[in-house]
Amino acid sequence: EAFGLGCAIPEWDGLLKALGRQGVTPADLAEVGLAVPRDQSQRGSAGSGFYDRFRGRVMFPIRDLRKTVIAFGGRVLGDGLPKYLNSSESALFSKGRTLFALDVAREALQRDGRAIIVEGYLDAIALHQAGVQGTVATLGTALTSDHVALLRRFVKHVVLLFDPDAAGVRASLRALDMFVDSGIGVTVVSLPDGHDPDTYIRAHGPEAFRELEKRAPSLL
Repeated sequence: EAFGLGCAIPEWDGLLKALGRQGVTPADLAEVGLAVPRDQSQRGSAGSGFYDRFRGRVMFPIRDLRKTVIAFGGRVLGDGLPKYLNSSESALFSKGRTLFALDVAREALQRDGRAIIVEGYLDAIALHQAGVQGTVATLGTALTSDHVALLRRFVKHVVLLFDPDAAGVRASLRALDMFVDSGIGVTVVSLPDGHDPDTYIRAHGPEAFRELEKRAPSLL
């Protein structure tokens, strides 16, 4: 409820039909990344010239600081690919300038002066659910200089909590350059093998996570 989760039904035109009844055109939906134009070779197929981008997925609204929904992320139900899918870039939404859950975390960020950065929606939600409310997530992209500038408005310290695999290590190292001269201190929490933030907080609780955070080395 706090994060406004929903579900996209497994139909090719469920959203197109539902919003069409409210006067929203397929072209409008395509412009904000909720519909996809059919391939030219499919013109003769049944249905309109567009189909729903999100089908058979748990849906995560992505909101700006005014809590306005600007995009969606969807996690597939079952074994389909891609596992995670975001709205396409639009006039409203840029992955490189947006952090998931920033609208929910904002008060905690300003109060505590530190942000915890994770890589996925479910990791962010699990930490919030465990009371670690100053948590935000990147949206399937590496941290950018725009993310750092955004965080600098709220915090003086950042905790990187990337998955403990080679990709997570590379993501941490790439972040180093962006934080140099930013005025933000950075530490890196490494989770035990086999755990991501969601599974760790469920297995060991928020106090164990805070202990890891206290012992976390600086990024440098």
